[in-house]
Amino acid sequence: MPTTLNHVSISAPDIEASARFYEEVFGLERVPAPNFGFPVLWLRAGDLQLHLFQRDVEPPQRHHFALTVDDFEAVYRKAEKLGAFDDTTMGRRISELPDGAVQLYLRDPAGNLVEVDYPDAASVDRQVVKELPKLEEKFPQNEHNRKATLFPAQARSRS
Repeated sequence: MPTTLNHVSISAPDIEASARFYEEVFGLERVPAPNFGFPVLWLRAGDLQLHLFQRDVEPPQRHHFALTVDDFEAVYRKAEKLGAFDDTTMGRRISELPDGAVQLYLRDPAGNLVEVDYPDAASVDRQVVKELPKLEEKFPQNEHNRKATLFPAQARSRS
């Protein structure tokens, strides 16, 4: 069996508030979790899982994980309503990457940084997402950088 990513585990001092955030914004579903002697909650994200654990630790400022979404505008609206956008940590809230994907940064209720990815900036409803600057407008990209992609399978199918 090849090595694959199984889950990401993050701190959630208010585990119920964090669980509701991931359920409401991303549609993740609770699944059974073992008893580890402290509160733990597991959420299904497609074939992977997000594990929330209730411990007294501060979330790292820049460490993050990413979720790919199929309805970018719905996630954007929910995040906007919750005031969850992070405009500063990565130097921007949202941008179009060189491969045409969209990258958006949010903070969950525990302060964890969450990257939201969507494969097609051209299809984003500009009535909902008013600004979608290209990453290259802020950070120059060389030819090597322009080959980067968050969605390698889609890039291979376009070749």
